[in-house]
Amino acid sequence: MACDLYGLGPEEDLHALALPGEYDANFAIAAQDGRRFVLKVMHPARERGLVDFQCAALRHLAQTAPHLSLSRVQTTSTGKLVTLVPMPGREDGAMTERLVWMLSFVEGTPLAEARPQTDEMLLSLGRFLGSMDKGLNGFTHPASDRDFKWDLSRAEWALGSLQHIADPSRRDLVLRGLTLFRSHVVPSLPHLRRSVIHSDANDYNVLVNGPEAEPRQVTSVIDLGDMHLGLTVAEVAIGATYALLSTRNPLAAAALVVRGYHEAHPLDEREIAVLFPLIVARLAVSVTNSAIQKSLKPDDPYVTISEAPAWKALDLLMRVSPNLAHAIFRNACALPVVPGADAVVSWIAAKAGRMAPVLDLDLRRAPSLVFDLSVGSTLLGADPRATETGTLTETLFRRMREAGASVGVGRYDEARLLYVSPLFDPGGAPTDERRTVHLGVDLFVEPGSRVRAPLPGVVHILANNHAPQDYGPLVVLKHQTDEGRPFFTLYGHLSLDTLAGLALGQSVEAGQEIARVGSPPTNGDWVPHVHFQIILDLLELGRDFPGVCRASERELWKALSPDPNLILGIPAAELGEPPLPAATTLAGRRRFLGGNVSLSYERPLKIVRGLGAYLYDETGRAFLDMYNNVPLVGHTHPRVVRAAQDQLGLLNTNTRYLHDNVVRYAERLKALLPESLSVCFFVNSGSEANDLALRMARTHTKREDIIVLENAYHGHTASLIDVSPYKFDGPGGKGRKSFVHVAPMPDDYRGPYRRDDPAAGVKYGLTVGAVVDRMGQAGITPAAFIAETLPSVGGQIVPPPGYLAEAYRHVRGAGGLCIADEVQVGFGRLGTHFWGFEMQGVVPDIVVLGKPIGNGFPLGALITTEAIAKSFDNGMEFFSTFGGNPVACAAGLAVLDVVRDEGLQGRALEVGNHIVSGLRGLMEKHALIGDVRGSGLFLGVELVRDRTTREPAPSQAKYVVNRLRDLGILVGTDGPHENVLKLRPPLVLSDREADLFVAAFEQVLGEDRARP
Repeated sequence: MACDLYGLGPEEDLHALALPGEYDANFAIAAQDGRRFVLKVMHPARERGLVDFQCAALRHLAQTAPHLSLSRVQTTSTGKLVTLVPMPGREDGAMTERLVWMLSFVEGTPLAEARPQTDEMLLSLGRFLGSMDKGLNGFTHPASDRDFKWDLSRAEWALGSLQHIADPSRRDLVLRGLTLFRSHVVPSLPHLRRSVIHSDANDYNVLVNGPEAEPRQVTSVIDLGDMHLGLTVAEVAIGATYALLSTRNPLAAAALVVRGYHEAHPLDEREIAVLFPLIVARLAVSVTNSAIQKSLKPDDPYVTISEAPAWKALDLLMRVSPNLAHAIFRNACALPVVPGADAVVSWIAAKAGRMAPVLDLDLRRAPSLVFDLSVGSTLLGADPRATETGTLTETLFRRMREAGASVGVGRYDEARLLYVSPLFDPGGAPTDERRTVHLGVDLFVEPGSRVRAPLPGVVHILANNHAPQDYGPLVVLKHQTDEGRPFFTLYGHLSLDTLAGLALGQSVEAGQEIARVGSPPTNGDWVPHVHFQIILDLLELGRDFPGVCRASERELWKALSPDPNLILGIPAAELGEPPLPAATTLAGRRRFLGGNVSLSYERPLKIVRGLGAYLYDETGRAFLDMYNNVPLVGHTHPRVVRAAQDQLGLLNTNTRYLHDNVVRYAERLKALLPESLSVCFFVNSGSEANDLALRMARTHTKREDIIVLENAYHGHTASLIDVSPYKFDGPGGKGRKSFVHVAPMPDDYRGPYRRDDPAAGVKYGLTVGAVVDRMGQAGITPAAFIAETLPSVGGQIVPPPGYLAEAYRHVRGAGGLCIADEVQVGFGRLGTHFWGFEMQGVVPDIVVLGKPIGNGFPLGALITTEAIAKSFDNGMEFFSTFGGNPVACAAGLAVLDVVRDEGLQGRALEVGNHIVSGLRGLMEKHALIGDVRGSGLFLGVELVRDRTTREPAPSQAKYVVNRLRDLGILVGTDGPHENVLKLRPPLVLSDREADLFVAAFEQVLGEDRARP
């Protein structure tokens, strides 16, 4: 048919594929010349005028919005846009005339299948719909004014079909949604714009560009079958409805679509006011229609394709205050968050200095002490959420007494980790965003202190919120400006007994006592204080209006709760400087630090706190650290911190003086090593230790040449750059020096000798022997062979058994020393062995250790034999000013204690095996994973485009790392192709945290750009 009508060539040269449709038959047609089309064969009941309407709309948009990549109508060989073609019916075979027309095919992936649906994608959806509607402005057609069930202005039709919904609770849900429509939308219908709209931007009709595109965004919408003359605002409401399906935060997703639409085709305030009830109505109509269609076509999956997520979304949205949704959408459109908000704030600001004090002292003049309670505060312990109320109370009030302050101040707009109530926790993973941003000002004063109304008002809420760290007993007063605009002030953590004298609706005067400050635990189990907050609109939330919000919603809630200091009047100089936002810190870093001081991730993190296996950014968001090997026993382990603090408070000096710590630490290290390794040298880092190892080897052997492995990295000093192919062969490198000799990496996944070869280790060891032989032929003998016992930068490599024994045999046969770089893998990380060289059954001549042995405190060590140490003692002094200082050794001793007492080597093995099991399960489902390798908590996941050819997948690896960062998981990449995910978490990692990583990794593997 397409061949004859559209002159596309012989039928055998075309390829046709049926596409889904509720009523019509649609076919994707591919011509031999590469052109692609959609052939539409219309249901016999379709009106010719509706098809003409769609064709006219597309031709109109081709003129008014040519930048939009919409389908173009194709004409037949006789110049027709639409034609009648006799075709047999599906059931009886009788010939029926069908309307046939054809469109150009638009490339793209349905939004429903695009993963993840990013913020930019949803913004671009709004922009596309807005641009399309702007292009349709003024377009008319006789068939556009339809009596149509999907016309949202007529959504009340569904009220007459509720009997098709079998579940009474669901029927009630739809009824409540349509009641909201009736009360909020129907009265406004005469005042809302009407225009021709697409009206079906569902997630299968919206197309986005390919996975490799940057940015990933909407490129087109298809299927104009529901186009009609309707409410202009219904377009964005429908687009937002489908965008929010199956999202964890539906209003945030909808707001992005609204924002994009408003940028392209501005909405007026009346339209924004009905957006939420229109979204609810669309969901209600959709599920009602599905119920009807199920009764007619119980076996047709198409008619119920979006039913489950629509029910879920409707249930979620009906729990939302419509006023909150309205505020969110106003904020998305860059309008004052509630009507008149700016006028209220201006009125309060104009009253500054003329309001009554909230306390019995005037905060404009009384001496105050501002406390830093932020995520990065050094005032709080390692785990702020574990801080006992009594301890914190004693600390804050002691500091106030010492400073001579009458009141302590907790700042507005401060992100905190103090909140432990389930109200502040989303109930998901520990890495999910919590409520952390403080929306009031805390005034710390003695319990029983009077709290007064700063302005005349009426008691609006009296409540006792019992949840720990919540408001506790609270009062909300309602005030109004001279123009009659209402607003509220909130007072939390009060004494419950003192609220007895108040009644709802009671009038209060400015300066009148309304309550007194409470004591823990009845005040919400907080340090005695009053939480003071301004609220422009309670949004029907009542006492559930938040005093703390998520950082991602910070601007919205700050607009609803402006700075309370507008009333309090605390001098700005006393409030001090709040923590810098991440963008400011990044700008300062770029200005003052070297350009090649690298940052991790496409969106750099500002990390201000660490605890156990987690790092925390300045907003309090937790990130599971699967990457940072330096905090061996966990970030800020209390035993290590206490040991370093105690010693630093007593003495820190260099090793020119006698001190027991360095002797004790050397003795403890020696006991963990083979007997021959008995002499210790202490420095500040792994780089300094490796540099010393080269110097020692060259002194002992009186030779210069060094054998290293491909892609090896041993440190950042000049001497180590010279022996690190990762650096000298990389960007900015100057190439290999003549005294450096490179041996192949013993990679039994990608190298020439694979895991199925039992002699692979010996064969790789022979490659080191070959290097020694070539050196000998040139009259050169090695000073040393330096290698990580399990190469990390080389790609988390586990050398096959027998490798180091064979390699060491050849090196020692030529008179060279064998240096084991254990910076990454020593101290029990491998689980099966305490040291990497033990896995290979060898004893090196020199062992090098780095910062993990001090849990991040600057500490490195070199341990060697008595003979080598003696030859190094050649008259030239060795001195590292702070190498082995008492504080560093105290930290090192504490690390050894923790590894032993907490059984961390065994834990590394157990948890590592658990991770490997999970990863291998993912490997069975995702072809991107080419290899899983490692031991204990030293693991590598190699990503490949093709498992047969083992073609590396560096772009996917980069994507995975950055997406995991978005999900709160920190990993890195390594290997010569940057395609190996390296996992080296603190040894305190638990099975639960391992599962968190595997689940997040699985989620990312299911996304478009993670596919090989």
